[in-house]
Amino acid sequence: MLVAVALTALIADIVSKSVIVATLRDEEPIRLLGGLLTLRETRNSGAAFSIGTGYTIIFTVIAIGVVVAILRTARNLRSVPWAICLGLLLGGACGNLIDRMFREPGPLKGHVVDWIQVPDFPVFNLADSAIVCGGILAVLLAARGLQVDGTRLTNEKNDGAGESAGESEAGEKC
Repeated sequence: MLVAVALTALIADIVSKSVIVATLRDEEPIRLLGGLLTLRETRNSGAAFSIGTGYTIIFTVIAIGVVVAILRTARNLRSVPWAICLGLLLGGACGNLIDRMFREPGPLKGHVVDWIQVPDFPVFNLADSAIVCGGILAVLLAARGLQVDGTRLTNEKNDGAGESAGESEAGEKC
């Protein structure tokens, strides 16, 4: 599941960026839905909201670390919701990492292609969307007490009712 979600997010990101670069580079933005959605090709050397534009190499190293951490965590993965969550994070991180590795101005310094703009929000791409959705899902799963290994943390003040911390729910496992 993790691999399928990650590949889907990664392929969607790569294809969309390729289409945008081929059709919108040096072109006027395309306004859709009365300006609710604008398609424009921009390059971002920084992180979200163009923060840290002078630290492209650091963001590349961080992205590599995130990919490695997700792959290491995947060894203990026994939860479909967490597989989806980590797949979104992995696909998004790899999508932007590919830009940082292979786009101008050069390896480890490449600028990420952003192309989706909505009012009062920075321009972003599908990899960014996957990362945000994966992050929101991670918060929700953690709030519910669901662990990567499929176990669920519960409140032990239940006087023994229900599951104890660390016991698993069969319905939540892969």
